Amino acid sequence: MHSGIKKTGYLSAEEINSGPGIPSAERRKKGPVAVIECIQPIPCNPCETSCKVNAIAVGDDITNLPHLDQDKCIGCASCIAICPGQAIFVVDDGFEEERSRVMIPYEFLPLPQTGDVVTALDRSGKAVGEAEVLNVRKKENMDKTAVVTLAVPKALSMNVRFFKSRK
Repeated sequence: MHSGIKKTGYLSAEEINSGPGIPSAERRKKGPVAVIECIQPIPCNPCETSCKVNAIAVGDDITNLPHLDQDKCIGCASCIAICPGQAIFVVDDGFEEERSRVMIPYEFLPLPQTGDVVTALDRSGKAVGEAEVLNVRKKENMDKTAVVTLAVPKALSMNVRFFKSRK
């Protein structure tokens, strides 16, 4: 187990950024791409089976950590809602000059509304800035997980992983 999670209960950005599912900064600037923050070697592969472009590979041993082929990934977000560990996000640093898009899994009610301004949170739950809800996608085949798309300051795209309502 990673040392950061033992001390704090969550992974540090440094630990996340060393994983096989993290796309380069250059790739994130080209458009939406999955960011896989999975660190537990457990029997799990729904991300691989849900990927329509074969950009995620777990392999024959389903305890392998998922590997992202960042050049194949189209950022469709089909892997987000299917991940039982809520460890997959989509980041688009090419969205706007000052802001990035971050797509996150969300399983709480009430769902936020498009246009809401929310407080962006990092992995530890610390408020790190402001975000705008751009879209909320909830389909029947997504079970109970919605995918919420946030616009965040570009410098926060690899840190924002949740939000809280201001209402």
